Amino acid sequence: MLRIMRTALVVSAVVAALACASTTFVSTWKAPGAEPLNFKGKKVVALIMSKDGGIRYGAEDALAREITAQGAVGLAGYTAIPVEMLQDKDKDAVKAILEREHVVGVVVMRVVGKDRQITYSPGTYWGGPAYGSFWGPGYWGAGWGAVYSPGYLQEDTIVSVETLIFSLQQDKLVWAAMSKTTNPSNVGPFIKELVGAAAKELKYAGLIK
Repeated sequence: MLRIMRTALVVSAVVAALACASTTFVSTWKAPGAEPLNFKGKKVVALIMSKDGGIRYGAEDALAREITAQGAVGLAGYTAIPVEMLQDKDKDAVKAILEREHVVGVVVMRVVGKDRQITYSPGTYWGGPAYGSFWGPGYWGAGWGAVYSPGYLQEDTIVSVETLIFSLQQDKLVWAAMSKTTNPSNVGPFIKELVGAAAKELKYAGLIK
């Protein structure tokens, strides 16, 4: 029974830890003199810097949805820019495409780090009276009053992401940030949480309303 209780406590603690993803910004930067972003109802490209097409396409779709949710018209980068142009880094060709499509901004995200953080929580023991007898001050009281809580190792995954926002109308980088997310799940919820947190920072910086 004690073994079962220990296992249940450990599993509960680990599940609770993994179920909670949280994003915090380590640093943010706003371009001096940058004007408020006027992206509402206008096209903004979502670009994920990754050589893995499977990761990139899904993440760009998720980012485009969240850009749209903020009032702009999000376009996944792979739908607007041919892969070969990205591979060739053909700046002029890409610029011509975005101008033709009347794209006014680009949101770029790039994973710059993925680390493991291991935390050990030692076991604890709550003592009770001596085992002198079963009743009275004996084992009956001690059994309920001396409970052991097992220690456990908790492993967290910390993902660091660089987020950049470029205004093509102003032709400049207007906002940059470095964030850390603990225990991200799949791409959709991860991007949604990150964009939501970024939107709050942009509002605080006066770049969006």
